Amino acid sequence: MADLPQPILLVEDDPGHVLLIEKNLRRAGVTNEIIKLDDGGRAVEFLFREGEFAAVTTPMPLLILLDLNLPVLNGLQVLQRIKVDERTRRIPVVMLTTTDSQQEITKCYDLGCNIYIVKPVDYVRFSETIRNLGLFLTTVKTPDE
Repeated sequence: MADLPQPILLVEDDPGHVLLIEKNLRRAGVTNEIIKLDDGGRAVEFLFREGEFAAVTTPMPLLILLDLNLPVLNGLQVLQRIKVDERTRRIPVVMLTTTDSQQEITKCYDLGCNIYIVKPVDYVRFSETIRNLGLFLTTVKTPDE
């Protein structure tokens, strides 16, 4: 992943989680730019180059880390828009959420998420989970754009 110019899109509205996720991805060796957005509406605009992101020339993300409970559009709504559009449907989406409801997990997989991770409440476990995700990401291969 280090030699790929594609960024990682992190859509998370909790600033503490954003810092923790970025710090632990870096500790795992992930060097890609991490674009951080705090609501689902802005994420959709970024992905489809609309609104404030109309002039963005950044490549499509290598990966999307998506919280389920977001303002404007929730994670399910964002996931659905990503997976039905030809331009974005192949981007891997990792749901990172505190929600461990089987119904929500099933909905996410039905809509096309690639991985569903429940954020541990404990700081140390959460850090380890994200670091392990980062290590995993350094080995992932995705289709070329």
